[in-house]
Amino acid sequence: MGTHDVVVVGAGLAGLVATAELTRAGRRVLLIDAENAASLGGQAFWSFGGLFLVDSPEQRRLGVHDSAELALSDWLGSAQFSTDGSDRWGRAWAEGFVNFASGEMRAWLHGLGVRWFPLVQWAERGGHLAGGHGNSVPRFHVTWGTGPGILEPFVRALLDARRDGLVDVRFRHRVTGLVVTDGRVTGVRGDVLAPAPGERAVPSSRDVVDTFEIAAHDVVVATGGIGANHDLVRATWPADAGRLPPRMLSGVPDHVDGSGIAAARDAGGAVVHSDRMWHYPEGITNHSPVWTDHGIRILAGPSSLWLDADGDRLPAPLFPGFDSLGSLQHVTRRGDDHSWFVLDKTILGQEFALSGSEQNPDLTGRDVGLLLQRVKPGAVGPVEAFAELSPEFIWADTPAELAARMNALSGQDRIDADRLERTIVERDRQVASGLGKDPQVVATAQARTYVVDRLIRVAKPHRLLDPAHGPLLAVRLSVLTRKTLGGLHTDLEGRVLRPDGEALPGLWAVGEAAGFGGGGVHGHRALEGTFLGGCLFTARTTARALT
Repeated sequence: MGTHDVVVVGAGLAGLVATAELTRAGRRVLLIDAENAASLGGQAFWSFGGLFLVDSPEQRRLGVHDSAELALSDWLGSAQFSTDGSDRWGRAWAEGFVNFASGEMRAWLHGLGVRWFPLVQWAERGGHLAGGHGNSVPRFHVTWGTGPGILEPFVRALLDARRDGLVDVRFRHRVTGLVVTDGRVTGVRGDVLAPAPGERAVPSSRDVVDTFEIAAHDVVVATGGIGANHDLVRATWPADAGRLPPRMLSGVPDHVDGSGIAAARDAGGAVVHSDRMWHYPEGITNHSPVWTDHGIRILAGPSSLWLDADGDRLPAPLFPGFDSLGSLQHVTRRGDDHSWFVLDKTILGQEFALSGSEQNPDLTGRDVGLLLQRVKPGAVGPVEAFAELSPEFIWADTPAELAARMNALSGQDRIDADRLERTIVERDRQVASGLGKDPQVVATAQARTYVVDRLIRVAKPHRLLDPAHGPLLAVRLSVLTRKTLGGLHTDLEGRVLRPDGEALPGLWAVGEAAGFGGGGVHGHRALEGTFLGGCLFTARTTARALT
């Protein structure tokens, strides 16, 4: 059937952006994906739609003073790039991304019709010294329409290009290998899977009905990471970070299995920093699961006590919302499969949010009336549903009752009632002082100096044992797999490199498959809002290099 111009493998956000940019420049694209048409957009559809933007109008209206220099300093402090040369391209992509986030990104997306919730959120607060991990200022811009809102213009561009004959789309085509001719990637091969008419992200059949081989001038890998492949996640988790538990939740659909990265590696592409990952310790089982082991991440404000499986507080600055990876590694180095949030009804109502488009119907549906409910007392609807339906939300009137129910849920007698009460009382004394030496109490009070935190994200400090704010609540937290920070090694144009550092002709990689740029744009830690942004930036940059 001839040679195609460009084959893009993967119809998630990065694949859609690459396709849109390529067809805009007049190149003809074949877009293929292992899932059905209902899953167009991949993981991005399920996301909260948060974007890391720097010195935006939204920030300035809220009195936030940000700059590209401050953002890059935060990025480098978080990434802690290696000095052995392996992070050369990752750091270069990081510098480019910060310039993009402080320059073209917002105007580009705004021109495509994307808009943002005006109250900028503060994710990954860090809590470390100035040169360490964390965002110095709020930068998490939630898209109006969440993940689907970001996808919308690129899905529209795909449909337009398809109508104009510039793109062909083939679903249920799973790439199992790349064709290499005389040292150049010249196509893809794989299996045609049986039709699977199920809903988006529902696990689909892998029954093979045919095979295919497609010739191409260039191949772009946009297949995402490894988050649903728990065996591979455990095998590549760094030994010095402890042990990932046998029981984990998945924050991504089943098809996010690392197969695209493996195919490119087998064809001669270099994979770097595969042991760098971004998983979360604050996962809870979805009461209405879509995919296997479907988990949801709690986006908590800073007031909840975070306790390990024995009921002891995590050390500073491992407070809710401050250092995700540090908190995760604290759990895994202990060899535990869970930790706990302990809070009360008031904190639940103001500080708990859930990540994901389906857990935020007001923002996803662009429903202003429903959105206004967030400023009223009490939890938003999806949080209330979890509090009612999830067995991992445990209510009690006293610490002793709470401890007994925590032990009953875990099946382990690890929470001592007297010690739990003492921990809560000690914290309450700090709050009642009006000042306090406890760094979490101090950080919570400081957070309320930011207008958005004071309005919708951080409860007014109060005693957990004050009956006016009760009852008490404990939430069991599990490890939730999510992002791959390492990936295919790419140069600044997105060309996949061989192990010797030279480009592998004909092969390109974008998004999570490329470690969001260079095989690891985040280094060892991420700042949130940078995953969707990394898909946008790498796909746009690579597609433009291809034209």
